[in-house]
Amino acid sequence: QSQEIKRSGISSLKIGFNKVFGYYIEITKANLNSVPDNYIRKQTLVNAERFITPELKDFEESILTSEEKILKIESEIVARLQQKILDSSLNLHRICQQLATIDTLSALSLLASNPSYCQPEITEASTLKIYSGRHPVVETHLSDTFVANDTTLDCQNNHLLIITGPNMAGKSTYIRQVALLVILAQIGSFIPAEKATIGIVDKIFTRIGASDDISKGQSTFMVEMSETAEIINNATKDSLLILDEIGRGTSTFDGLSLAWAIAEDLAEKKVRSLFATHFHELTALADAYSGVKNYNVSVKEWRDEIIFLHKIIPGGSDDSYGIYVAKLAGIPQSVLHRSKEILTELEINGNLKEKIKKTNKNEKQLSLFTANDSRLYEEFKKDLDAIDINALTPLEALNVLSQFKAKRDK
Repeated sequence: QSQEIKRSGISSLKIGFNKVFGYYIEITKANLNSVPDNYIRKQTLVNAERFITPELKDFEESILTSEEKILKIESEIVARLQQKILDSSLNLHRICQQLATIDTLSALSLLASNPSYCQPEITEASTLKIYSGRHPVVETHLSDTFVANDTTLDCQNNHLLIITGPNMAGKSTYIRQVALLVILAQIGSFIPAEKATIGIVDKIFTRIGASDDISKGQSTFMVEMSETAEIINNATKDSLLILDEIGRGTSTFDGLSLAWAIAEDLAEKKVRSLFATHFHELTALADAYSGVKNYNVSVKEWRDEIIFLHKIIPGGSDDSYGIYVAKLAGIPQSVLHRSKEILTELEINGNLKEKIKKTNKNEKQLSLFTANDSRLYEEFKKDLDAIDINALTPLEALNVLSQFKAKRDK
């Protein structure tokens, strides 16, 4: 544009572009007398004329084809680079493996040099004993001191640990911690603990978290049960099982029944298992199976507040403090108050734990009815079986109903 202004002497000369004509030279009608001879008229406007020149068309072609040329050059460069990589693939793989080995050994050596880490003893026995173990990831992100916990698992007297306690107290962190320490120990690493004896584990199975698989049409509970089935069908006496909230994806009674039966199965197989749950009724299993132990995450209640101590201690817990956690989350006070009323009413009207406490598959199923209730039920059943519904008139049906009501009220 500067070149053409200088050559023509037309200071208002402009070079523009549109998709129809490409690049053009625009000159106002007042300056048409100064248009150079090599300009070719292309378009007439109200106040101006547009022209092209052979030089401008060459420039246009160069610009419009430059992107295609760039892509072609780039493709050629990438193809040459790919070929060089393929020609050197064996050496590149060898270098990558060596770098990975150096990286791993360097990381493990840093852990080994940490005074708070110990060298675990690896044995072929089933005993898995960790003194003051810590979560290797969580503790690095805490501003406070991580609360260490002991773990004792074996295939005789401590093979199923039922872990209860409040929400947010650290049950999930604890059971994951045990699995991570076993993995670290078995790859030859030092672990964050005072002392540890790790009986070799062939597989670690986990059932943690809530997620669905919409693409396969599987609900959250279906995913949970599929993973649990995989665990039950493939775990061996040398495995380690980490189970968190089995049965929470369905109704209370369904979930409790499944959790109870799964825990019973693990207790009988004597597989080393950590079973975190809010079904406090499962603590009754410790009375029925010798290798089942109850643990809970301790808390301290102070001035209507809950302090999570994050310490795993022997014994079961009867409270998950869910309403308190809801309060921390910002649930309105009116809702919290109503939930407390409902909880109190549920606790007064029936203690499910007491009803199933002595129940296991080797004993006769206890009735949820009293002896008198059971007798009355059998009488009702006998009377109902004797009635021909199709032969009853409406009045007779009302009389039968009245008789049943009178018998119930006796």
